[in-house]
Amino acid sequence: MAALDCRVCGCDDTRVLLVDRDGRTYHRCEVCKASFLHPAGFLTVEAELAHYLTHENDVNDHGYRAYLAKLADPLLARIQPGSAGLDFGCGPAPALAVMLRAKGHKMSTYDPFFAADASALSETYDFVTCTETVEHFHNPYEEFDRLSRLLRPGGLLAVMTIFQTDDTLFENWRYRHDPTHVVFYREHTFRLLAARLGMTCEIIARDVVFLSRPD
Repeated sequence: MAALDCRVCGCDDTRVLLVDRDGRTYHRCEVCKASFLHPAGFLTVEAELAHYLTHENDVNDHGYRAYLAKLADPLLARIQPGSAGLDFGCGPAPALAVMLRAKGHKMSTYDPFFAADASALSETYDFVTCTETVEHFHNPYEEFDRLSRLLRPGGLLAVMTIFQTDDTLFENWRYRHDPTHVVFYREHTFRLLAARLGMTCEIIARDVVFLSRPD
């Protein structure tokens, strides 16, 4: 299968990285270093929803909340009291929004499957969170561009996704085997995305990145 233009940065310098045992083809961008699934391998909307319904993310699960704290704690250290935020891709159990509301912040939620009120996308925010969301984006650059435009001047986009590292591990990587995960990022990918969007990029911790809009 021929290489595609990159779904993250749009360049045409890509190559086939892997054709897996199920016949799905993954491509690598030589510019932004993202890896992405050919659209022929995307699930139908019905199958994607069915897979999400198998997840068990309980708002009151202490382990899940501790996992989200990896992003929430540094975010809380950055934002002003009473800030307005959007949890984009919140899923059926918006635990992060609950955690941030408990700290006094005004939270909205949006998810194309579980909280599809488009009015949330007509507002602007001091911060937007995306936890375990960006790896599902079918059109990543378009989504990041939309998220950047939801931020007020000085606003912050906080992202958590497992960064891809060693290509030799890619074929058997657990994260790749989730059929709804279609794009995989490296630190370099986020730095390039930020530059393209006129934002600054800071790698906060392993798998956590903050993109900031200028004041």
